[in-house]
Amino acid sequence: MKKISVLIPCYNEEENVLPMAVAVANVFETELTSYDYEIVFIDNDSHDLTRPRLRQACKDNPKVKAIFNAKNFGQFNSPYYGLYQTTGDCTVSMCCDFQDPVEMIPRFVAEWEQGYKIVCGIKATSKENPVMRFLRTCYYKLIKRMSSVEQIEHFTGFGLYDRSFIQVLHDLKDPTPFLRGIVAELGYRRKDITYEQQKRAAGKTHNNWYTLYDAAMLSFTSYTKVGLRIATIGGFLMSGVSLLVSLVYLIMKLVNWYGFDAGQAPIIIGVFLMGSLQLFFTGLLGEYVLSMNQRIMNRPLVIEEERINFDEPADNV
Repeated sequence: MKKISVLIPCYNEEENVLPMAVAVANVFETELTSYDYEIVFIDNDSHDLTRPRLRQACKDNPKVKAIFNAKNFGQFNSPYYGLYQTTGDCTVSMCCDFQDPVEMIPRFVAEWEQGYKIVCGIKATSKENPVMRFLRTCYYKLIKRMSSVEQIEHFTGFGLYDRSFIQVLHDLKDPTPFLRGIVAELGYRRKDITYEQQKRAAGKTHNNWYTLYDAAMLSFTSYTKVGLRIATIGGFLMSGVSLLVSLVYLIMKLVNWYGFDAGQAPIIIGVFLMGSLQLFFTGLLGEYVLSMNQRIMNRPLVIEEERINFDEPADNV
């Protein structure tokens, strides 16, 4: 009997973890009865009642498993690490807030049985804030144009991954993994299935402008060279413009062209212009250096504090 894993990362989802465990189990008990299954929650150091309720879910159903992180390891490391803690022939990754419909699981499995190693859920429409939807669309279009590898628009990681691809993720040993980019760059032949993203069932989103910026910069520094090229070309262009302005200013001062006397204004303007450009490009280069620094340190993705209903020891590689 084939075994299907469902990975559900969570953080402060006290209102959703128990209903989610029940909903996913019900899918297997009613629609996927010919498969064995496991439901793996990985909690990223919640500070509400998420962990006590996960303990209850594990007690009620031995097929429900839980990993408790020792601290919050970020929105990318925790689910990535959780993927290769699963033991199924394939793994479905989905959010805990019901924005990823559990009804999609049988559709993913059907495509997997047709031979697809990866099945991606693509948000064709969404019930989220229209402004956020528009901004996300702009981001996807921008990163797709700038990236040297394929980028999947409106793909958040919700999908099914064959065990062979989980092994690829495990062997990659990337300390700052960006799953969406890795799927597009290194993934097998895949099937994209559209769906409508739902509103959160309960609770508040944990995404904010900082986390969205973090995600955008990780994808930008991991899969584009445009930033560095802009810095290089922009530096050359502005150097040329500055030199030209300096020469024109010098000539006009020497010949006193039409009584020209601009005082110190051009110098001050030039200093502020060049200073602002230098700060911008220094910050941009810093993002790339930060990304490289995190990879060089090669720290573990996650340190576990506890795991429940697992037979095998933790894999912290």
